[in-house]
Parts: sequence; C-alpha cells; structure tokens
Amino acid sequence: MTLFSRLPNWGRWLLYSSAAVFSLAACALLGAYLYVASTLPKVDTLADYRPPVVTRILSDNGSTIAEIYEERRIVVPVARMPRRLIEAFVAAEDSNFFQHRGIDLVSVLRAAMKNLMAGGVVQGGSTITQQVAKSLLLTPERSFERKFKEAILAYRIENRLSKEEILYLYLNQIFLGHGAYGVQAAAENYFAKNVEQLTLAECSILAGLPRAPSRYSPYQNMKLAKDRQRYVLDRMVEEEYIPRPEAEAAFKTPLVIRSRRVQSMNAAAFFSEQVRRDLEASYGRELLYRGGLEVHTSLNLAQQVAAQKAVRDNLREYDKRHGYRGPLGTLDPAAEAKFLQEQTEEFIKDPPAAGDLVEAVVTGGDGRGGISVRFSNHQGFIERKETAWAGTIQVPPRGATASGNAKGVGSSRLPVGSRILARVLEQPAAGPWPLALEQDPEAEGVLLALDPRSGLIKAMVGGYDFRRSQFNRVLQARRQPGSAMKPLIYAAALDKGFTPATVFLDAPLIFRFRQPNGVLKEWAPQNYSREFSGPTTVRQALAKSNNIVTIRILQEIGVRYAVDYVHQLGITSPLQEDLTLALGSSAVTPLELATAYATLANGGIRVTPTYITQVRDRDGRILESIDPVDFPAGLQAGQRLVERPRTRAISPETAYLATSLMESVVRNGTGGRAQALGRPVAAKTGTTNELRDAWFVGSVPQLLALTWVGFDQERSLGHLETGGHAALPAWLAFMQEAVATMPVENFPVPDNIEFQAIDPDSGRAISENAGGAMIEAFAPGSGPNQSTASEALGKIRDFFRFDRGDE
Repeated sequence: MTLFSRLPNWGRWLLYSSAAVFSLAACALLGAYLYVASTLPKVDTLADYRPPVVTRILSDNGSTIAEIYEERRIVVPVARMPRRLIEAFVAAEDSNFFQHRGIDLVSVLRAAMKNLMAGGVVQGGSTITQQVAKSLLLTPERSFERKFKEAILAYRIENRLSKEEILYLYLNQIFLGHGAYGVQAAAENYFAKNVEQLTLAECSILAGLPRAPSRYSPYQNMKLAKDRQRYVLDRMVEEEYIPRPEAEAAFKTPLVIRSRRVQSMNAAAFFSEQVRRDLEASYGRELLYRGGLEVHTSLNLAQQVAAQKAVRDNLREYDKRHGYRGPLGTLDPAAEAKFLQEQTEEFIKDPPAAGDLVEAVVTGGDGRGGISVRFSNHQGFIERKETAWAGTIQVPPRGATASGNAKGVGSSRLPVGSRILARVLEQPAAGPWPLALEQDPEAEGVLLALDPRSGLIKAMVGGYDFRRSQFNRVLQARRQPGSAMKPLIYAAALDKGFTPATVFLDAPLIFRFRQPNGVLKEWAPQNYSREFSGPTTVRQALAKSNNIVTIRILQEIGVRYAVDYVHQLGITSPLQEDLTLALGSSAVTPLELATAYATLANGGIRVTPTYITQVRDRDGRILESIDPVDFPAGLQAGQRLVERPRTRAISPETAYLATSLMESVVRNGTGGRAQALGRPVAAKTGTTNELRDAWFVGSVPQLLALTWVGFDQERSLGHLETGGHAALPAWLAFMQEAVATMPVENFPVPDNIEFQAIDPDSGRAISENAGGAMIEAFAPGSGPNQSTASEALGKIRDFFRFDRGDE
C-alpha cells in the first residue's frame, strides 16, 4: 500500500487542491511572464547606447565656451573610471553585482518584507542591472508590475551584455544631482575634476548620491553628505575592497567642494547665445539639446576675455566719473544675518576670486574714508583710495539716511548695515580681504573684433552683463554712428575724383527749407569745437572730424550716390537721404559698421562676417563647414558647405587712401590716444548729437575692433563724453592685449599709388625740400591737379546755401 492510499479522504483532497493551485499559479505566472515578456522593449538597443549628451561650442583653439543640454552628461568609457569609484558604487548600491545574473533574491526578499509591512512600495531591491533597465527601458513609476518587468529585463541584459558594459551604462546614465548625469559630469560639478582624477574620498561622496542626490549633496548639507560617505566607506570595508585604515584616512581627508569654473563660459555669453540661436534654426531643438553636436567657432578665447574686461572696466570708469548713486539698500540686524548666511551657502559652490564683484555689508568706518565690511563669513576693508571717486565717505549709525554723490561732488553716506557692491582685489592668506568700492554702471557698451581679411569674428561683447540683459547690442541695437560714418563718405568722395589734398572751406553753412506745414526752418550745422578753420584739406577734415567740410563733400558727390556707396561697403540698414547722412544720422548696427570698415581695411573686398566654422555630429561626422577641404569626397547627404563670398566693393586704391586718411585721425586728430598701441592704426571716433552715442572703430592690418558706449534708453552720456573719451579707452585696453603677440605691420600699399610732396595747409604740390612739406598719397594720375585754397574760395558763391532737396 502506497503512502498516498493510506491518506484520509480529506488529505487526498488537500493534496489534489494544492497541486491544482500550484499548477494554476504556475500557469498564471507563466502566462503573465509570456504576456509581459512579449510587451517588453528589446535589450539589444542597449548595445548602441546613445543617451542625450551635451552639445559643446568651442573656441578657435578647441576650448569649451558653452554647453547646451537638457541633461548634462559627458559619456566616458569604464577604462577612464578609477577602480575605487566602481567599487564604491558597487559596495553601496549592489554588493553582489559581480555574482548575480541581474536579480539579487536576498535583496528582493528584504525589500518585499519592508513593502508588505508598509502597505506599499517604499524600498526597492533593485540591482545595478535593474536600475539600468528602469532608467533606459522602463518608466520610473513604483509598482509591482514595473518591478516584474524590471526583473525580466535585468535577466535579459545580463545574458546580452558583460558586467563592464552594464557598469558603462549605469555610471554614465545615473543622475547625481545639480544637473549632473553620469560620473564625469558629477566629478566636474562637485570637485572641478575629470573622473580619472578622483580620490577615494571623492569617489565615496559620489557613490553616496544615487539614493537621494539632493539630500546628500555636499552643497546642500555637508553633514549628511559625510554621514553617507561613512556608510559607503564602511560597505567597501565589509566587501573587502579597502582596509579599515584606508577608509578612515579617506573619511578624514578634507573635501574641496567646487564646480569647474570656466571663465570662458561667462566671458562669451553673448557670442554663445547667438551661436545657439543659429544652431537651433539650422538643426532644430531636439538635435541641439540632446544630440551632442561639436560646434567649432572663430572666437579667440584670450581676445574674448580681454574684450569683456575692457568693456566692463571702461563702463565702470565712465560711471565713476559721474558719481556714486549710493548703497544698494540697508539691512537691519536680522536681515543682515540672513543675507550673510545665504551668501555663505552660495560661496561654497562658487567662492569669490580676485577681480570678482561681491555684495558686502558695511560694519563701520575708520574715520579717514576707509570702510569695514562683511561678506559671507569674511571680513573686508576698503581703503580710502578705493572710495575716492565717491567723495568723502561717512559711516553713520544703522538707521541713518543713506546717500551718494551722484553728480560727482560732495560726500556719500553709508550707514552701518548698508549693502554695497565691492570688487575683490586679492584673496588674502589671513586678515580682512582688500576690496574696492564699485557700482554697476547704468550705461551699456559693446566690443566687436574681427579679422578684416577673413571676416572671422574673434570677440563679441554685446553688453555689460549677459545676466542683466540678454539683448546683444552688437547685432540687435541700431544706433546713430555719428562721426563714425565719415570715413565711408570720404571713401565715396575719393572714388568721385577728390583726393586727400583737396581743399574745402570750413565756414558757416545755413540751410533753409520748408516743412510740410509750410513753415520755413533753418539748419545751421556746427563743428564740435564751435569754431571754423577756413580752407581745410580732406585729410585734415577727417583727422579733426570736421562736420562742415563733410557736409560740403556730401553736397559735391550727391546724397543718392553716397547712400548707394555706403550700402556697397556693407551697411544694410536703410539710410536717410539728406545731408544729415554726413553726420551719421541714420541708425546702423555695430556689426554693419564694422563690416564696412573691414572692407576698407581689406583693400576694398567685402567679406561677410562669420563665426561658426564647423559643426560635427556626436560621431565626428562633419555636418557643415566653411572650408571645402573638409569635404574631400564632395558633399554627402546631410552635409553643407557654407559659402563665404568675397566681393570687390571698391578699388584697392580707394580703400588704401581711405585707410591712410584714418591713420591721420590717430596721428594728428581725435583718435590720438590710440597712438599708445605703438603701431600703425587706422581709426575714427564717433559722437552723436547731445553725446548720446560714443564710438571708436579702429584697425591694424590683422585685426579690426569696434567699441560703443551709450544708454539703452537714449540720453546724453554727459559733458565731454565723446568717442575719444568714452569709447576709445575700451578699444585701446582690448587691442593692447589682442595684438601683443602679432607682428607690427603697415597697411599694404597698392603698387600704383603715387606719392607727392604738398603743402599740408593749401594742398599745393611743392618741392620735397620745401619747409613744412608733407608726402601725400594719390590715386594714379590724380596728384598734379590739386585744388588750391584760392580755388576752393572761388567756389563759394554765397554764405547761405539752400538745400533744394534734389541731392
């Protein structure tokens, strides 16, 4: 008799029932598996791991100047990752990773018990492989169904990929806080390092982040971060990855938490934003933000940094000439304590360095004009010489009225608790930080530098601070160029047969005209000096920025002709067709004006300014380029050669003569301060009515730069704030840095240019040996027939000239 036959009836029934239930459960489980398995994504796609990655914008030497992304991820191979980093993550997240086949049953059972006790999903038992499945193949919701799918996929992944390949996916995909995806981005974000440079102490900090990146962030809470680090190190000891003494040493190692500070990303913000706009228009948002493009540009990083510094320093100096507007505000003791605490937390991630601007709170004065301040958890001191521009400094008790010396006279009152702006002069080893009193300028400025021969833009600063205003004034602002328009008018006159020695009469002009309402009105233009010089050569007139002579020249050549000529040089904005064109009354963008000047500096050849030189996809395939050499086999699908036409706009002789005239602006005229560059410079100042705009455009043969200063809401810059005073200093500061390593060159002279000795005042041809003779340049055949001063006087028929509107 068998054991089964000896069972009572109820025992047999129970056994049958159990077998039936088990069979049904097995069938149900098999059915569920087959159903779920059929709906799961293919793990084969993981072999071609292509996550969203960063698009990088590079300078002309390959330095990163901007990153564009939705997820800041920089994919690195496992070979670059330190062994200790891998061990730290495995010990903390999945200690049996190298033994299991995707599912760790012990961890699953432990998590299941906790979830049952909690009545819901509160803890995962996910292995690293399961986390890869969840992150790359599934949605992130917490449910038993998702965990089931996760387990199936993890098993399949383990059968398809090696452990190293799984770690590659995991350590590049995982979110580690503060916008960092993957260990390379996290290494940069927390330690300003590449992943291969991480120490054990740093590796254990990163390995503690996946559980709760915000909670355990060393930026947010160093104590919790250290607690989590201790847990990771203990787990590494338990798993016998490191001995206890090494763990203790790592825990005691001081941590320097700082993000990788890339000065170029701040310095090139206006430029990078324009590149971003162009890329999005060409390639779409999806590819730009997720596709990992590599964008090469013409921007010279050293020149860009120098340009931004020149613009900012110049605007601050301009602002100081007009006085101190007073503190940013005043704080009571409670508000002061909160402000300093928040500042301390902010500086943990980005501590101030020499040259940085910081907000500080006044704590007292020394009675001699010096100011004691606090910022973050630091003491600072501002010496009297660093506050002199704000007048006599008074530091009354907290609660007193604050004031500045806004017109540049009198004293400034900074009560205790005043919040001020200061510049860090240096970071001391001990003692108070030396600071300088500053204020953000209200005026704006730009600087644009380009190679006039190639049209490649080397530096672009569109305003004082991109964070304050994203309006790129280089490309988007249309302002009156004032006298900066004159060289273009003079070039047009040279092409009409006038010469640098042609004489015009600098004498009063009055124009009478009827307005549409029938009222007779007069226009009597003036020179900036309010004086007249009588007979004046073309060279002298441009050097001194003579308004009257320029208007007479425009009368002679005709307004319509001049408008067409200026457009040919590179100005695209509509121009007012009247005699005010001579004084720069029509608004243009700085880019247009620089393009026109570059045409003159480039021997009369107009080149369209360019800044994107090459774009590659994430695999290194060239998508577009300005260089045909990049496409040796011809253009393939998805590739584009960016055409850069070179157009002969004017003759090389005229271009040289116009450039030669502008050299006199620097040698003998309104641009004299540019002589400090110590090499040949062709330039022109520009100042508009009521001193609303100040310009300086100047070049050496290898580089052209333009600077502008003004207010967005147009108003006067103030007394004496001309182009030579308000704009030229920024140009000079930039160019001294930019051309320091460039050889000194003269502007090339066309072979057929003729040189003759003339009297510089009358324009007459005289002997080279005559006293006061100067050598003048002429277009071929134009030298012998010079207009003399008496001939010019004979042309003046009337003191009053009428504008009949037919010019």
